[in-house]
Amino acid sequence: MKKSEISASMMCADLVHLKETIEIFENAGIEYLHIDVMDGEFVPNFGLGVDYIRGLRELTEIPLDIHLMIRNPEYKLQWIGIEKNDIVSIHYESTYQVQRALDWLIPYGCKRFLAISPATPVWVLEEVLDYIDGINVLMVNPGYAGQKMVPSTVMKVEKLNGFLTERGRNDIILEVDGNISEENGSKLRRYGANIFVAGSSSVFRNGTENYRDNIAKLRSALS
Repeated sequence: MKKSEISASMMCADLVHLKETIEIFENAGIEYLHIDVMDGEFVPNFGLGVDYIRGLRELTEIPLDIHLMIRNPEYKLQWIGIEKNDIVSIHYESTYQVQRALDWLIPYGCKRFLAISPATPVWVLEEVLDYIDGINVLMVNPGYAGQKMVPSTVMKVEKLNGFLTERGRNDIILEVDGNISEENGSKLRRYGANIFVAGSSSVFRNGTENYRDNIAKLRSALS
């Protein structure tokens, strides 16, 4: 089994204490900073944008896990400042040309993930397995932090793990995103998840003074 990694959801970060938060994450070995980019069209919310990403690059060298919740992402990739150590997730539902959109990520050298929403069936992955490094499984409907996990998504992760095993593609990374508490994270780890997007349910709980302990608790649950 691949090692577990934490991707801290920066949508949940307190901007007043952003520099302190980043220092805590660096000292704790947080593997990725999860960036939710939202356009108000694909999802009913606006999220972190290009200037925010640029500012984070100046604060840290932690790679970014960029989750594009935007319509027709293939035409907007050049705006974002993608780097080779990043993950970039494109939603299956966000474009009519999924394979083309994933191909347009190749020049950046990043990891290419396909994001799927709770109601997206597993079989949509059949024709894109050769185009991706990972799957970002949304455990909540995309657009807002603080939601409760859609119950059926837990079994979906187990189903996806079996789907990949049957096709000899256990090299593909499984990321889970939404309501990743210690309890939920531990369960999803047993079902094959590798990267855990941690927000208000775990890492960002109860203020910056608790972040170190929160990270330690989550890592223990994922071990």
